[in-house]
Amino acid sequence: MTRIDFYFNAPDKLGMAVTLARKAYAKKNRLLVYTSDAAQLDAFDKLLWTAPATGFLPHCRLGAKAAAETPILLSNDTRMDADAVPHHDVLMNLDHDCPANFSRFERLLEIVSRDDADDRTRARARLKFYRDRGYEIVTTDIATLKSAAKEPA
Repeated sequence: MTRIDFYFNAPDKLGMAVTLARKAYAKKNRLLVYTSDAAQLDAFDKLLWTAPATGFLPHCRLGAKAAAETPILLSNDTRMDADAVPHHDVLMNLDHDCPANFSRFERLLEIVSRDDADDRTRARARLKFYRDRGYEIVTTDIATLKSAAKEPA
């Protein structure tokens, strides 16, 4: 069954997404990042080119020729056709809704903004949806992490 991790109180949702993507890459996990918002996905794509400043996180769009060999994939396709996804390791949801086919992944990451009330309300609804279906949920309060050494897993 999919393990679901909620990271809440994120001061910068996309910044936290980059941190989690970097950690997934360092652990050799393959990651699919999903949001239906094309502008948000483009902004995240640009961050992956510049953060960390001393590194590069290899990534491409789902459906690109190199997708099967690329560790970080980006998608805004709401259907998220499972046959089109070359792996089912980790799914990071940046969308307001539960992603389609999330249960095919070993792990689902959800990031909740500290300052966006609408984002928090929608995250509570997603949390309830997952909990009501019996998924294992792990929560991490970003505000309680004190140093880079204690970044989320």
